[in-house]
Amino acid sequence: MQYCCSYDSPLGAMTMTGDGVSLTGLWFDGQKYFPVSRVAACERRLLPVFDQTRRWLDLYFSGGNPGTMPFVRLEGSPFRLAVWRLLQEIPRGRVVSYGAIVRRLSFLRGGARVSAQAVGGAVGHNPVSIVVPCHRVVGSDGSLIGYAGGLDRKVALLRLEGIACRDFSCIASPVEWPGPGGEWL
Repeated sequence: MQYCCSYDSPLGAMTMTGDGVSLTGLWFDGQKYFPVSRVAACERRLLPVFDQTRRWLDLYFSGGNPGTMPFVRLEGSPFRLAVWRLLQEIPRGRVVSYGAIVRRLSFLRGGARVSAQAVGGAVGHNPVSIVVPCHRVVGSDGSLIGYAGGLDRKVALLRLEGIACRDFSCIASPVEWPGPGGEWL
């Protein structure tokens, strides 16, 4: 059974879904890929995971460090799950390029070829906005390409995290995945 609940963010109304224990979805209402039929079929209910997600989002939108993210259960192909795991590694206040995700995924797969288009599709279809930070992915030149919630929201989210943006591009360059020492540069 899927349950749902609303959240009024400073950037617009959002819908959360959960399975009773974990967060399974978080979207801006009406965004690209918004699962209309899934949300229509869910039961509206208050759940502890929704309360935890609300607290996390309240801290996030107030500019604070929300700490441990709510328990998330993602469903998708093994490829998309791998991309979404990488998104969860991107620290607050940093951006990475789609190309960096391609290179990292290729490395993790023993050098196997990875399609940039498939990575873009996986990032775009991330079912848990903000908590799984797909907004931290940019073009190799820092351009703010692609965000299912809209580029204005992407800019607002990045600025909230202290990333300077101008004319739909980041002023800071995207970083590569950390090396063996694990330090993000």
